Amino acid sequence: MQLAFVLVEPKVPENVGAAARALCTMGFGELWLVNSDLHTRPEAHWLAHGSDHILDNARIFPDLAAVRNSVDLLMGTSAKPRHQRQDWHAPAALRQALASKGTSVATAALVFGREDRGLSNEELALCDLLTGIPMKVAYPSLNLAQSVMLYAWEMSGLSLPAQAQAEPAHNEVRLGALRQRLETLLPMLEAPAQGKLSQWIFQRLPLLTERDVGFVHTLCGNIERAVSRHKR
Repeated sequence: MQLAFVLVEPKVPENVGAAARALCTMGFGELWLVNSDLHTRPEAHWLAHGSDHILDNARIFPDLAAVRNSVDLLMGTSAKPRHQRQDWHAPAALRQALASKGTSVATAALVFGREDRGLSNEELALCDLLTGIPMKVAYPSLNLAQSVMLYAWEMSGLSLPAQAQAEPAHNEVRLGALRQRLETLLPMLEAPAQGKLSQWIFQRLPLLTERDVGFVHTLCGNIERAVSRHKR
């Protein structure tokens, strides 16, 4: 699994540099930025301190939707659960969820919001899972670079260099492909309360283990064949 750390429209170049340094010290190399060029600023490189290569190789995306289309699993950071969702995980629980994915997830992305207002509701709605850092006091939030450091420490060892990764799963057993398959299949079923069913399925989909993903792919195949026979 490749794990990317995504900064959405960061405001302070020093935070970008400090985030790059945090990733480097924990063995990560994928820094992605949304709608930002702060990684090119001298201030970012001042704080990078030996991790300039991460800034130089940062990937840039126009919006979070473009990131969504580039990964199998998208995880957003939020101080608390949103949209009445039950899939909010502390960092340790998030690591366990990621570790269970095996080769069903080739690329995952952990998303951090803006320093002043975090991620919007629309951006959080794009995420498969939400995560946050429980705090002992009622303080609004951690500094962006501090948050990246805590997650990088917790997730250390999950992400491997490309040449060291296990053979990625074929599309038919990948989590991202399963999401796309269900987005096509569910509207075809015309089930009562379909909206609630779809919401229930997609909230639980990111929690599946590698074995579960393969099973649901097989189940989808059986349903697709049944639907095709019914139409004929």
